Amino acid sequence: MGSEAYIQLPVIDFSVLNNQNPDLCVYDSIKTEVLEALQEYGCFQASIAGVSTELQQSVYGAIKHLFSLPTETKSKNTSTKMFYGYIGNSPQLPLYESMGIDDPYIPKQVENFTNLMWPQSNPQVSNNIYMYVKKLWELNEMTKKMVFEILNLEKYLNEHIELTNYVLKLMKYRVPETNESNLGMHTHADAGVMTILHQNDVEGLEILTKDDEWLKVKVSPNLFIVMAGETLNVWLNGRLHIPLHRVLMRENKIRFTLALFELPKTGKSLKAIEKMVDDEHPSLFKPFEYEEFIKFHISGGQGIEKYAVKAYCGVSN
Repeated sequence: MGSEAYIQLPVIDFSVLNNQNPDLCVYDSIKTEVLEALQEYGCFQASIAGVSTELQQSVYGAIKHLFSLPTETKSKNTSTKMFYGYIGNSPQLPLYESMGIDDPYIPKQVENFTNLMWPQSNPQVSNNIYMYVKKLWELNEMTKKMVFEILNLEKYLNEHIELTNYVLKLMKYRVPETNESNLGMHTHADAGVMTILHQNDVEGLEILTKDDEWLKVKVSPNLFIVMAGETLNVWLNGRLHIPLHRVLMRENKIRFTLALFELPKTGKSLKAIEKMVDDEHPSLFKPFEYEEFIKFHISGGQGIEKYAVKAYCGVSN
């Protein structure tokens, strides 16, 4: 069972960087906070500018409407990439349902999605989702840039940006029936590079601490959770703590959330950056391709839960 206690995640204020010429001292200070948070917790909460309460309400209103659409309509949200399109309730995750938008920081991609769901078009919703996601994408890119800089990996940044793309997942967790488990999402670590997650007004996210204690993450409507994924840790050869987390439905309310996932592109070899491997830090992971890992994952291979990438390509030392 989960604890009733809350985890005190670091809160980092990125809003002070939203100008043309950020103060370098402030920038360097935030950079240090980011690395320390990712090493200790694997995640932190970020405050950013440009996401107003009105914008949040508009986007979440649209999400609620989307999930009320007929299954036939929602099923039009398809993708050639695994897990990117519509996912309905399943026996394994009966409370969970999601939709996805490929590369949502591109306005046309969001417009294509909204036109599928609203054939009569809905430009206001399309524009609001795009504006919202663009801010999350900027936060993700800034965080990754800071991590590479503080580890003196600047020269590797651009090539690693080219290894990934993004998907926005809109998610719904329904209230469990009396005879059902309240497990919304099983214990896992995100397999991708990074995740920007936003809980709206219903709690559910829990994180396993280094002391093996499950603690709840408090809902903070104006804060966004930045979470490191296993692929980032492969690149950095284990320099970060990757948080195991899950979703438990404790409230008698439907939970709507959204998350921007940075995921590796198919056909790209993923391995530790050479500078991160030396005598003191021997290689912890074998090179791998994300698509092959996903095939292994869904076939029921070892590590279906928890540290799946580590189970797939970790080196036993």
